[in-house]
Amino acid sequence: GLQGVIGQFASKGLGDIVNSWVSTGGNLPITPQQIQQGLGNKTIAQIASKAGVSAENVTSQLAHLLPQVVDKLTPEGKIPQGDIMAKGMDLLKGLLK
Repeated sequence: GLQGVIGQFASKGLGDIVNSWVSTGGNLPITPQQIQQGLGNKTIAQIASKAGVSAENVTSQLAHLLPQVVDKLTPEGKIPQGDIMAKGMDLLKGLLK
């Protein structure tokens, strides 16, 4: 879920960035390299395969889109309960094409 993704980024030293997306303040930017660092090569390859785009395209697009998606999924500065990640992934798949 969303909490897992945030935890994954935090465990890679990117917690300040992803926490800014959840909070009600401004969103800190993230680079494609940091996206790859946070998600790992395997996850990036899986997303690229499912979306039918290159890994480089995935990291570039996610660096632009992920802060906005997480921000919209957490409008009150809290991670909602339930499977919100599926909704977020569906949104990203549509935006990556």
